[in-house]
Amino acid sequence: MGNCFTKKPADPATPTDADTPAHAPDPSPAPDDAPVQTAPVPTAAFSPPPKPAAPIGPVLGRPMEDVRTTYSLGKELGRGQFGVTHLCTHKATGDKYACKTIAKRKLANKEDIEDVRREVQIMYHLSGQPNIVELKGAFEDKQSVHLVMELCAGGELFDRIIARGHYTERAAASLLRTIVQIVHTCHSMGVMHRDLKPENFLLLNKDEDAPLKATDFGLSVFFKQGEVFKDIVGSAYYIAPEVLKRRYGPEADIWSIGVMLYIFLCGVPPFWAESEQGIFNTILRGQIDFTSDPWPNISPGAKDLVRKMLNLDPRQRLTAFEVLNHPWIKEDGEAPDTPLDNAVLNRLKQFRAMNQFKKAALRVIAGCLSEEEIKGLKEMFKNMDSDNSGTITLEELKQGLSKQGTKLSEYEVKQLMEAADADGNGTIDYEEFITATMHMNRMDREEHLYTAFQYFDKDNSGYITKEELEQALKEKGLYDGKEIKDIIAEADVDNVSRKRPCRILLEPV
Repeated sequence: MGNCFTKKPADPATPTDADTPAHAPDPSPAPDDAPVQTAPVPTAAFSPPPKPAAPIGPVLGRPMEDVRTTYSLGKELGRGQFGVTHLCTHKATGDKYACKTIAKRKLANKEDIEDVRREVQIMYHLSGQPNIVELKGAFEDKQSVHLVMELCAGGELFDRIIARGHYTERAAASLLRTIVQIVHTCHSMGVMHRDLKPENFLLLNKDEDAPLKATDFGLSVFFKQGEVFKDIVGSAYYIAPEVLKRRYGPEADIWSIGVMLYIFLCGVPPFWAESEQGIFNTILRGQIDFTSDPWPNISPGAKDLVRKMLNLDPRQRLTAFEVLNHPWIKEDGEAPDTPLDNAVLNRLKQFRAMNQFKKAALRVIAGCLSEEEIKGLKEMFKNMDSDNSGTITLEELKQGLSKQGTKLSEYEVKQLMEAADADGNGTIDYEEFITATMHMNRMDREEHLYTAFQYFDKDNSGYITKEELEQALKEKGLYDGKEIKDIIAEADVDNVSRKRPCRILLEPV
């Protein structure tokens, strides 16, 4: 019962998979004699279904399960090199999703398996971002891996570009702003997409102003500042010259978006030839045509941004943050008054605003997350922990956020540090970092909520008493006597004072 963290990483500088069990213990339902006159006991409607023993899948590394137990699969929506996407419906709720099915027989080697595993890890890591397709669940059976994702019924951005021919500058700037914000989020969270193209952006619905969603993270990787990649991946028209030279980093994503911007404005790619090798040769030359129609009528600002995004030298190329601050792309021509917050900073701020109970509940949930759910946060922790000490100091936190384009005062960084530093020792350890930076949607999962509830409900009564709450917070080093009354009062909306079911207590801020 309770927190699934059973030990600290053996090597604190490199947390191991063993510290994050794939599954929380199966919860025990509340006893039949739990009091019912005050509030409903969280039983069958709240507790997760029992999980029968199943063989471990070689791709996801956890027990295999049949996606059709939860979802029904419908018509085909699309087909790619490795997978087929079908419409799927959640049997219990009727909600519609897209299910990408990857045949395991097509995963020819360890690298292919690792690519699928990493795609799942990255999609969980980017969970909660408004313009990134949400992964609802990953399943593996004997024949396939199934990724159930948010349904984008509006089709590909590529099809809309073809229908339009090209965009007005205002429309192109608005579209580019969204795409670059997505890439800024990915880069700030240590993810390089490596296959950015219009086909990998979907529209949520058929409306003219439908939200844009990035998808297909099959070629994406986690990266650290200064890390060099050598494998050639991507789609021919959009590949950066340094990728062809087998020495590149996240700057390659900016090149791909620069190619997209050129297409938005004139309807054709900047580097074109009859063969793939011919395309690569024109990319390496890097000569951009601004003489053909409609370029003579396009503003100098648009051309300047295209040039700076398609700079042959990745060291001179604009970053995502710099693109968003270019005069042509700024909304209404004005720079934002405050720097763009990145996803990690937003999560730290959200965590700081929570009361101690919610922080403790998150810490319990963090200990029960699977390796695929926290892989990205583990990489970010190691990236910020520059001296490999196993802890993040105030200066390391400041430097880590600064590298992501965030400018904070010393006081603001100290506030974030104090919020994440549960034991008050002046540094953030691995468990504290995972707790403070995981996305709040982890609280939406029934099994996670129930595990957290069990930790606080020491006597298995189906309720959390004031004494149990105090005891649990003391165990987590989060006890604040003055705050206990406020926590109880906030959650105890039916005025039973000492008892309250956990869903109310665990609602996000």
